Amino acid sequence: MIGPEHIITIFGGSGFVGRYIVRELAKTGARIRVAVRNPNSALHTTVAGTPGQVVPIFCNIRNYKSVEDALQGADMAVNCVGILFEKGQQTFPVIQAQGAEHVAHAAMRLELKKLVHLSAIGAAENSESDYARSKGQGEKNVLRYFPTATILRPSIVFGPEDDFFNRFAGMASLSPFLPLIGGGNTKFQPVYVGDVAAAGKYALEHDEAEQKIYELGGSEVLSFKELLEKMLYHIGKRRILLPIPFWAAEIKAKFLQMLPKPPLTVDQVGLLKNDNIVSDIALCLKDMDITPKTLDAILPSYLVRFRKSGTYNKGKGYEYKSQDDI
Repeated sequence: MIGPEHIITIFGGSGFVGRYIVRELAKTGARIRVAVRNPNSALHTTVAGTPGQVVPIFCNIRNYKSVEDALQGADMAVNCVGILFEKGQQTFPVIQAQGAEHVAHAAMRLELKKLVHLSAIGAAENSESDYARSKGQGEKNVLRYFPTATILRPSIVFGPEDDFFNRFAGMASLSPFLPLIGGGNTKFQPVYVGDVAAAGKYALEHDEAEQKIYELGGSEVLSFKELLEKMLYHIGKRRILLPIPFWAAEIKAKFLQMLPKPPLTVDQVGLLKNDNIVSDIALCLKDMDITPKTLDAILPSYLVRFRKSGTYNKGKGYEYKSQDDI
């Protein structure tokens, strides 16, 4: 078990998933290093533990020496670093493939006991998607240097700071319609961020999780359209769900991806062409004795701010309009 005698370095610990892993591991009493490029941006993580237990430190995952310094004296490590779009030097190959290699190589050299690597469902070296391909290369690099590492592959992750439900709820507050890219038929298995954090803790505490890959998904498999309908229900709004062919979405994404923080890229459109669900033969949350939280149990707690009344009217139904209804 993890205890106060352990030091754990969490790369990307100030991000959406990372901060929840910090909170989960801080409960064990372990000393936590939150390794990020801007330690000041990670000060919010210090309240996860007792004074001095959680400490943000500088680390640039692109620089091997920086990674090694962040791991000096640590017993375990978790790599949560990932990007959704490329910008400047922050490219998929550099961050998600080479960065993962730096962490695993340094962890091997410094003889850490455990390493957990956060990847994604769909990660594959032969993928047509730059994102998924770099994730697959990252997994390969990790296992080459640290064969006993545990790899976690979540589906789309939801929670108070997520970039999916919050984004579309925000769009629904401004627009009379929402886009259904590719018709909205792509299937997802959303997993609660707290359950991903629990999986990270399990992997560090249980030797049987070593050398294994877990695919993390929630209790429901829903289409893109069904996810938007569920979001609209919880914010109490009616919006037109407008199907957009993949080719049209790709054209629009070519322009949107030039924005500083693009809402959509061509690579993301490509990812939407494949379902993002747990394989029937994969190890999953059930194998970690974790019962996944449902969307309906969590969404109302943070989507309430998008409701006109600012409150949640339990039991009230809302209608949806699709292009077929017009």
